[in-house]
Amino acid sequence: MMRNIRTFMIALALFFGATTMLTAQVKIAHINVQKLLEEMPERKSIEAQLKKAEQVYMNDIQAAIKELQAKAKKYDDEYAALTDAQRKSRESEFLKKSEEIKTMEENIRKTQQTAAESLQKKQQELVEPLLKKVKTAIENIAKEKNIQYVLDSSIGSSVIVSNGEDLYNSVKKKLGF
Repeated sequence: MMRNIRTFMIALALFFGATTMLTAQVKIAHINVQKLLEEMPERKSIEAQLKKAEQVYMNDIQAAIKELQAKAKKYDDEYAALTDAQRKSRESEFLKKSEEIKTMEENIRKTQQTAAESLQKKQQELVEPLLKKVKTAIENIAKEKNIQYVLDSSIGSSVIVSNGEDLYNSVKKKLGF
């Protein structure tokens, strides 16, 4: 008998708990974060800084390529002007020159790779404060509107529900643009 009462009480508690959970309203909203980031005024400054850094790297790489092409042409012209006997006698010299060209090519490839990595790192450094600003604004709007979940509706993001409130204009206004 006591066991039946306990079972009944547990079942009753579970029922009321489930009913309470079902009646509690969960507010869900969405925002296209990518679109917001693209429209932020700070984006232009970031793009300009990245373009400037990229141009510096490109100028250095182009200068190295021109130097490489000039040396390669000089060696080719010099080699072409020699007779077979002269080529054979200077074979070790031309092997060294060939190795020098290969080393220069490898250095250019390394510089290109380093430049790409540096630009990516700089982009992350510049965008991170912007992302933090957006996240804070989204959190503040969600808190003001008692929204429990905000989903990113950007292309490529997985949005389960997209018919909730769109916070885009509210966050844009909060950010001042």
